[in-house]
Amino acid sequence: MGRVYAILGDIHANIDALNVVLEDARAQGVTNFVSVGDVVGYNAAPAECIRVVRDELKCPVVRGNHDHYVSYLDTSLADFHPAAAQVVEWTRSQLSEEDMQWLHDLPLQKPIMGFMLVHSTLDMPDRWGYVFDNQQAEANFNYQRTPLCFHGHTHVPIIYAYTPGGVVHYEPCDFKLELGQRLFINVGSVGQPRDGDPRASYVIYDMDSRFIRFRRLEYDVTAAQARCLEAGLPERCAERLGVGR
Repeated sequence: MGRVYAILGDIHANIDALNVVLEDARAQGVTNFVSVGDVVGYNAAPAECIRVVRDELKCPVVRGNHDHYVSYLDTSLADFHPAAAQVVEWTRSQLSEEDMQWLHDLPLQKPIMGFMLVHSTLDMPDRWGYVFDNQQAEANFNYQRTPLCFHGHTHVPIIYAYTPGGVVHYEPCDFKLELGQRLFINVGSVGQPRDGDPRASYVIYDMDSRFIRFRRLEYDVTAAQARCLEAGLPERCAERLGVGR
C-alpha cells in the first residue's frame, strides 16, 4: 500500500469543513492523516473535532497556540484578540478532562517518516511566531533537518524554499519534490482560511511519488456560521468564515 498523507492544519473546531476534507482525502487515496495543530478555537465544535482527530483518525498532531491556550489554564490571554479569548474560555467549558489533557500533552513538533510537523516554526515552536515572508522563514531552515516541514498558524497556504541564494517563496501549486530540496510548507486552514478564499484548505503528500498537492474544497459555510451563532460565540467568528479572512 502506498504512503499518502493528508496534512491538516488549523481545523479550529469547524466540523463541517473537517468532514468535507476527510471525505475528499479518502477519495484521493489518502492512507494516513497528520495535523499541524489548532484542532480547537474560533468555531463551535471543539469536542467533535477532537473526537474525530484523536479517536477516529488516531493521527499524529502537534500543539497549536489555541490548543495550548485552551489547555494550559495558567497561561495569560492578555495578548489574544478579545473575541479569540472569549472563544478560548467558551471552549474550555465544552471539553472533558480527557479532551483537555489530550490537548495539553500534544508535542510542539513531531518527525513523521522523513518530514516534520510544527504549528509555527522549528526555531521557537513555543513562541508561536508567524511566518509571512522569506526572512521569517529563514530562521526555521536553521533547524530543519528534513527535506519537508509542514506548518500552519497563519492560515495562508504558501511554499518556502531554501536555495543557495537564500529563501524564496511560491504560491500554492502541485509539484514533485526534487532531490536536495528543502521546503517549509504552510498547508493553509481547514476551518478558518485567511487568504480571501473561504474554501477549506489542506495538502496531500504522496511519499512514494514525492508529489505534493494543495486541495481547496467548498463546504457548508452557512451551517458552520449558524453553529457559531447558536453557541453564542462572537459574530466576528461567523462573519470571517464567509470571506476567508
